Amino acid sequence: MLVKSFFTLGINYNMLSVDRFAIIEGMIVVIIAGGSGTRLWPLSTPSYPKQLLKVNGESRSLLQNTFDRAKRLTETVYVMPESRLVEHVKEQLPELPEDRLIVEPALRGTASCVAAALALIGKNHDQTEPIAFLWADHYIRDVQGFAHSFRVAADVSAREKRIVLVGIEPDTPATGFGYIEKGELLDEQSFVFNVQAFKEKPTYDVARQYLKSGNYLWNAGYAVGSVETFTKSMQAHGPDLYDKFIQLQQASSSEEYARIYEGFESVAIEYALTEKVPDLLMVPASFDWLDLGSFGDLYKVADLDEQGNDVQGMVELEGVNNSLVHNQEDKPVVVIGLDNITVVNTPDGILVVPKDLSQKVGEVSKRLPKKG
Repeated sequence: MLVKSFFTLGINYNMLSVDRFAIIEGMIVVIIAGGSGTRLWPLSTPSYPKQLLKVNGESRSLLQNTFDRAKRLTETVYVMPESRLVEHVKEQLPELPEDRLIVEPALRGTASCVAAALALIGKNHDQTEPIAFLWADHYIRDVQGFAHSFRVAADVSAREKRIVLVGIEPDTPATGFGYIEKGELLDEQSFVFNVQAFKEKPTYDVARQYLKSGNYLWNAGYAVGSVETFTKSMQAHGPDLYDKFIQLQQASSSEEYARIYEGFESVAIEYALTEKVPDLLMVPASFDWLDLGSFGDLYKVADLDEQGNDVQGMVELEGVNNSLVHNQEDKPVVVIGLDNITVVNTPDGILVVPKDLSQKVGEVSKRLPKKG
């Protein structure tokens, strides 16, 4: 969902004394760039997932745009791809120093990613520096609002020595996201909240109640905190994750590191840690946001023609409206008399699906034979 936070209606962060244009000295960003790419098949595949794609006619990929946003926050940016994607990441980010790559030997969930990043950063940086964990495949246009929100989160995290989340103001009763319930304001001078509770992906009726209340934000997975803050939280509330962190930090070779990492259970950071921490804080995002989780989402940001169609490649349409038709092959694709559909033709496969069923693409693509 592409949303714009209510901060744009006049809420002011200036009370927190954060310069919205300045790079925060000592701040670190980690971009998690793994993922299997199944939900946008066949545009996105496990060997070339969606974070590497250019969307909406843009000149840079989702990963490159995320990197550009991160550079608005700090000069210290790490990127964490899964091992199969390392060469693609190097090709797309030639300016990224080799020692700023944190390679995930295999996909083992976001908790393992966080543990690995903290283990490396803890060896090479001040353990009190705030670290922002970002995701490479989110679509965001308001770079200034993005930078402002994360600067506030970093400032508050450093001051309070607590993990700070950045939540997304919902604009629809979405059932595909987890929600975060806002608690009390941190103080009367700020618009930073204590976290009251986490809510799993709700039913539609429950999601409508959340939206109506104005007291819930979508959980986008954004978290800010220092190595010191995260390790204290892991010791107290996520001992299994803390054990991962220690094992990786003590690995004496890349081979041992890979063996240890590949032995981890795949689990999300929310389940391993953040949902267990009782003193989390939350900053509502002051930027637009879209998780490109389906072709329906991709259509929402597309550059449409007069008939509401997003057309790319060698395509001929007759009597077609409100559809997405992408062709990457050198043979024409012709569609006649159909509305609200998605047609995608790539070297990896052909997809034809009504737009309102595009959420099913991921589960069906997992049944396809694995290439390579």
